[in-house]
Amino acid sequence: MPTLQFKTSINCANCLRAVTPFLDAEPTVQKWSVDTNNPDKILTVEGENVIPEQVMKAVSQAGFDIEPRHAA
Repeated sequence: MPTLQFKTSINCANCLRAVTPFLDAEPTVQKWSVDTNNPDKILTVEGENVIPEQVMKAVSQAGFDIEPRHAA
């Protein structure tokens, strides 16, 4: 299953609760998680046909910053 990663401003449990309905409503996202311990607050998204723009739109609609994470 393809995996995408994004740098976000999702940094606490309340933030996770706020973004959950937006990401759960995205039909192409099968599984997601945020590493709040990472300084870049990495959102990892898995799904067969995940559309990066749709994930970014969902997180933005929830009120958080998001940008694609490029491999180092």
